[in-house]
Amino acid sequence: MSLNETVSSERVQIAFFGCRNAGKSSLVNAVTGQRLAVVSDVAGTTTDPVRKAMELLPLGPVVIIDTPGIDDEGELGRLRVEKTRQILARTDVAVLVVDSSRGLTEADRDLIRIITERKLPLIIAYNKSDIAKPEDMPENAVAVSAVTGEGVNELKERIAALGRREEKLILRDLLPDNARVVLVIPVDESAPKGRLILPQQLVLRELLDSHMTALCCQPEELSGVLRSLAEPPDMVVTDSQVFGPVSKIVPESVPLTSFSILMARFRGELRSQMEGVRVLGELKDGDLVMISEGCTHHRQCRDIGTVKLPGWIEAYSGAKPRFTFTSGGEFPEDFGSVKLVVHCGGCMLPPAEMHSRAERAAAAGVPMVNYGVAIAAMHGILARSVAPLEGKY
Repeated sequence: MSLNETVSSERVQIAFFGCRNAGKSSLVNAVTGQRLAVVSDVAGTTTDPVRKAMELLPLGPVVIIDTPGIDDEGELGRLRVEKTRQILARTDVAVLVVDSSRGLTEADRDLIRIITERKLPLIIAYNKSDIAKPEDMPENAVAVSAVTGEGVNELKERIAALGRREEKLILRDLLPDNARVVLVIPVDESAPKGRLILPQQLVLRELLDSHMTALCCQPEELSGVLRSLAEPPDMVVTDSQVFGPVSKIVPESVPLTSFSILMARFRGELRSQMEGVRVLGELKDGDLVMISEGCTHHRQCRDIGTVKLPGWIEAYSGAKPRFTFTSGGEFPEDFGSVKLVVHCGGCMLPPAEMHSRAERAAAAGVPMVNYGVAIAAMHGILARSVAPLEGKY
């Protein structure tokens, strides 16, 4: 995809961290060749993370994130530092900017420890090298000057080397050449006006790029579309919320799955997400279920997260669990008494953040299941819906 076609969640996320007045914002501007961040001699000028989707050669489409100082002070400073640490959950490449004249501070070392524990790629950029030359730099460090441009190209090359991702396929490798695929896309009160959601876009674009045929319809049109075909389609992909009725229309001989399940496979989370299915059937009255969405949107009267899923879970489990809801960047560090997390496909979250959420839940001993997997299980069609992906996740 080109720069304009690559959504922010699918771009490499590059975050710049460091103490106040280490020159983070100046270095961000030097690396991007833009006045992306406000620069000032006043410590703490950057008060909130600043994001910019752009093209960074030689890597390609990225999101650059400039963060507040990790040594900020006071109660407001504590909140800014906490926000900075939250950025680590969505980071693919971390750049720690150090003032060469001061060297590593205790705050720098603390952040290096956290980044190392999270196994994130790290580059230490010793800034202001035109004033003081750093000595005894580690292998993952580079001397730079945001003022003279020294070392900036080397820094960009190192970022590119660490940020390159392997190409992942969402469904092309599941299909024969010249395949025909029917995409079932409901257009109801919860559908975004004038556009498709990201998993639908990704599937459609990959089919077109592979010179395959995509037939799009709404659920009520599916029977007519299937009857109009001289031969059965090679696959039907449906929105998860209409899994039940669609599965009754599509013949058993035709592979059937959902956009949500394909997205979980695309992100590498499908196997772990399926482990939470067992807990769905074991819920008891009063058990706490967290339903989490990665995006924020206006809730409709038949919203899938807050209305449909709780109803399906109650019917499937035969119990009356309690529900709590999170959306957007909100996701807990402490899960308390939560028994199960039911999470959306995370299409609007960077892969690193979705992976971080799965790891946090696992570390707390809380199973997490994907919307599509949960809905398929509750409609008794999980085995059928993952069969087209057998051996490919």
